[in-house]
Amino acid sequence: MRNAEKGFTLIELMITVAIVGILAAIAYPSYTEYVMRSRRVEGQNLLNDAAARQERFRAQNGVYAGAGELDKLKLPTGLASQNGYYTLTLDVVADDGGFTLKATRAGAQAADRKCGDFTLNAKGAKGMAADSPGTAATCWR
Repeated sequence: MRNAEKGFTLIELMITVAIVGILAAIAYPSYTEYVMRSRRVEGQNLLNDAAARQERFRAQNGVYAGAGELDKLKLPTGLASQNGYYTLTLDVVADDGGFTLKATRAGAQAADRKCGDFTLNAKGAKGMAADSPGTAATCWR
C-alpha cells in the first residue's frame, strides 16, 4: 500500500496566487483613495482652525492677521497640518478687509490627483485653489 503524498500541487498554488493577485489589484486602488480622502480632512481641519483663530485675532486686534503674521494665530502645529500633509498660506487679503486661506498639498498628499489645494475665505466660502483638480462639492465632504 502506497502512502498518499500530502501538500499542494503546483497548479493549486498558482491558482491561489492568481486569486490573491486579483483581489490585491481590486483592493489597492480603493485603499489608496480612502487614504487620500482621509488626508483631505486634515487639510480642511487646518483651514477651519486657522479661520476660527483669524476671527479671534480680529476680535482682539481689529484686523485680520496678514501673510507674515500667520504665526500670531498660534496654531498648535504651526503652519503645517497635524501630520504635515498640508501647509497653510494666506492666499489673498481682500479689499473688504477679509481673507482667503489656502491649504496646499505637501508630502505624500501631493500625489492626490482627484482633489487639489483647498481654500476658505472670511465669509466661510469653501473652494478649491485655481488650477486644482476637483470641485468644492466633491472634495469638501
